Amino acid sequence: MKLSLRFVLPLMLVLAGFAYALGPLVDKLTTQWFVRDLEIRASLIVNTIQEPLQEQLAAGKKAKIGDFFSRISQDERLFAVGYCASPAATALASRSLPAEIRCDQLQRWQGPGDHLLPSAQGPLHVAVRPLVNEAGTGGNLVLVHDMSFVTRRSEETKRYVFYFFTAMAAVISLITVVIAQLSWRGWMAGMQSLLRGEGLLRQPAANTPKHASEFKPIARDLQRLIHELEAETRARDESNVTWTPEALRAILHGELRGEDVIVVSNREPYIHQRRGERVEVQRPASGLVTALEPIMRACSGTWIAHGNGSADREVVDRYDRVAVPPEHPAYQIRRVWLSPEEEAGYYYGFSNEGLWPLCHIAHVRPTFRSGDWAQYVAVNRKFAKAVVSESKTKNPIVLVQDYHFALLPSMIREELPDATIITFWHIPWPNPESFAICPWRDEVLAGLLGSSILGFHTQFHCNNFVDTVDRFLEARVDRESFTVSFGGKPTAVRRYPISIAWPPEPDMVQKPVMDCRTSIRQLNDLPPEHKLGVGVDRLDYTKGIVERFRAIERLMELNPEWIGRFSFVQIAAPTRSGIDEYQHHEAQVRAMAARINTRFARQGPPPIILKVEHHEPKAVYEYCRAADLCFVSSLHDGMNLVAKEFVAARDDERGVLVLSQFTGAARELAEALIVNPYDADQCAAALHMALTMPAAEQRDRMRLMRGLVAEFNVFRWAGRMLLDAAAMRRRGRLIEKPGSQT
Repeated sequence: MKLSLRFVLPLMLVLAGFAYALGPLVDKLTTQWFVRDLEIRASLIVNTIQEPLQEQLAAGKKAKIGDFFSRISQDERLFAVGYCASPAATALASRSLPAEIRCDQLQRWQGPGDHLLPSAQGPLHVAVRPLVNEAGTGGNLVLVHDMSFVTRRSEETKRYVFYFFTAMAAVISLITVVIAQLSWRGWMAGMQSLLRGEGLLRQPAANTPKHASEFKPIARDLQRLIHELEAETRARDESNVTWTPEALRAILHGELRGEDVIVVSNREPYIHQRRGERVEVQRPASGLVTALEPIMRACSGTWIAHGNGSADREVVDRYDRVAVPPEHPAYQIRRVWLSPEEEAGYYYGFSNEGLWPLCHIAHVRPTFRSGDWAQYVAVNRKFAKAVVSESKTKNPIVLVQDYHFALLPSMIREELPDATIITFWHIPWPNPESFAICPWRDEVLAGLLGSSILGFHTQFHCNNFVDTVDRFLEARVDRESFTVSFGGKPTAVRRYPISIAWPPEPDMVQKPVMDCRTSIRQLNDLPPEHKLGVGVDRLDYTKGIVERFRAIERLMELNPEWIGRFSFVQIAAPTRSGIDEYQHHEAQVRAMAARINTRFARQGPPPIILKVEHHEPKAVYEYCRAADLCFVSSLHDGMNLVAKEFVAARDDERGVLVLSQFTGAARELAEALIVNPYDADQCAAALHMALTMPAAEQRDRMRLMRGLVAEFNVFRWAGRMLLDAAAMRRRGRLIEKPGSQT
């Protein structure tokens, strides 16, 4: 022990001094990194709020702009927001804007430099960004970020560096002492002791010398120290993670200990259909499946879904399970069977004639029937039993998907109180006044609040949900942490923008773009240089297909040179054909396409090529790669993954995305041509702009959008939820430890 102390203490002092000397360098690098991140964040905030700000300025609502900015600056890091129409104007700003920032001195905060402003709270970062409107510049937006968190992060980093060098000193010293001890006892005797299993951490034999057992507490303490350092320094900040299937697997293995992962959705990722003598496997046209299927490939586990394919029962085992994907099985589907009455009430009735139109502002009146509600409750209970039967442990991680299972979280909680339940609501959440229409609103809200985490695409939908709970339930709402406590259990309400897998699967983009252009035009009897647009949707009234066709008709009216030179292929997968509203919508779409084609049939190919049929993902990608533009005109959409799939398909960095402002994707893909789908003239102008856009501009826009989709991919979406779930489980374990509260 004397040898150990003589060696360890000087080495630890030297390395601790070296770690201390690194402090200024750590401070400098940390500040540079975060200043760069704040510059990027400022640009993203400007892109997000400039449209509503310009609308308020145009409407003359300057008095409300200060309140608007104050709400925005409630963000943890955003200190203040201001707007200067001109150097001579008075700033319209949140109450926290520092007095040193005036409109006539904005030039000091522009150009190169760190733009840091000292204050009592700590350093502030000032960013000035111009707003651009149709007439040119529209003034400047000032964003002030609180940089006190940088100091905290820097201190944490220096502490971790110190811990690292301390641990290194201890390890080196221990190894040296062990070698010295082995030499002193005799090299061969030491090796024989290790071979007999008498290691440092094993209980010493009765005849083992006393000095050999002295190392046992040292080794145990060192091992515990290393584990604690690993747990503390493990990167949990999503910006430090390259999100891939492997990264997701690592999170599950490291953060969640490889525990059960169960996904529950109505739609299954693979459908087995009988086609004569053979069984055909289909992948449905569904944004939910597009997002979740890569997750299950990465994480394995079990996917519980409604089995409704004509051959689904033929391929399952006696436990109603089947391994998928067929070519390389990676996880299990557990199929739940529903009677025609259950499907009619739960799926077609309450889910799609009630909740779907209620949550989408698409001017279709929701229909609620007590019989449908009874079936909805019964089917949710049936799926809850399936989750319990598929759980290998008492605390699985259950990912509940979408509006079909609003009651499922609380039902699972009743049977598995220790489960971590992550519910993701894939469609919009309406404001409280709209949701009040639902006769069973309290039951739906209580069911969702059985979740550990409840996710939505946008912060706007999170706000609406919390407002709805606050209006109708006796629950404790914490708006600072966005947590709702109901029945003694907390539910974290979070924003998780969904995305797609990146990079696309190799076979999706294997066929060169030029070959796709040629083959798709030949398939549709179009000339080689014919301009082509594409739309890919389920045949749903929320997708704005009728409005899309009106815009194409208006394009031909305003720009007749496109008659016979431009065609739009609309891929419309049939859906919910048992509902009257969908039957009427399909008839309307077919009639409108026929009328427009007849009107402009005097020369060349038809303006609209309507394909009401299912297309496999590979065929959809081929159309996306062949098209000159993609038009997404949803009237109200949680995200719309087709927009991101079009971007992912264009590895040639060509093509133009025309995107509805009412999609969640419009908040991310700012380089698309953003339109109001109800404004036919605006949409027609956007189509004309897309068809005439120079290749260089197409490339610049597409490159930026591809970079965003690559970074914010579906693995990041799932990873963020799983990281939050892991943190929640760690807190739960600490609370449950005896004596953890003193």
